[in-house]
Amino acid sequence: MSSDAHLTEAAAATVSRVSVTPAAQALIERLRAEHGPLMFHQSGGCCDGSAPMCFALGEFITGDADICLGEIAGTPFYMSRSQFEYWEHTHLIIDAVPGNGGMFSLERPTGLRFLTRSRLYEDAEWQALEAQGRQ
Repeated sequence: MSSDAHLTEAAAATVSRVSVTPAAQALIERLRAEHGPLMFHQSGGCCDGSAPMCFALGEFITGDADICLGEIAGTPFYMSRSQFEYWEHTHLIIDAVPGNGGMFSLERPTGLRFLTRSRLYEDAEWQALEAQGRQ
């Protein structure tokens, strides 16, 4: 199927804003076993750069300025609306790589850090997102 082709209804329902690599999924499961339910918020810069930050669920307070992009490994993933305006054309892929995590992020003592990779949506994916109301 070319990127210009229309997606089937079932395929359109699978277009997501955020996904997770197997390495990140394993780290999420490890952190969940230790800390209980989790949540993510994509930081907008400041101290830790623009990185996915992992918190115990409810430890980071979200508000009207934040949107939930979906779930990764059963964990909600949030981003500020203003940051989303810049990233709305990209699918976020959360990975885990060696290094130090964000200062306030739960993975910091593990020797791994979460990393956001991204790719542009294909035309058919973008059409499906627009049909879903994009956000």
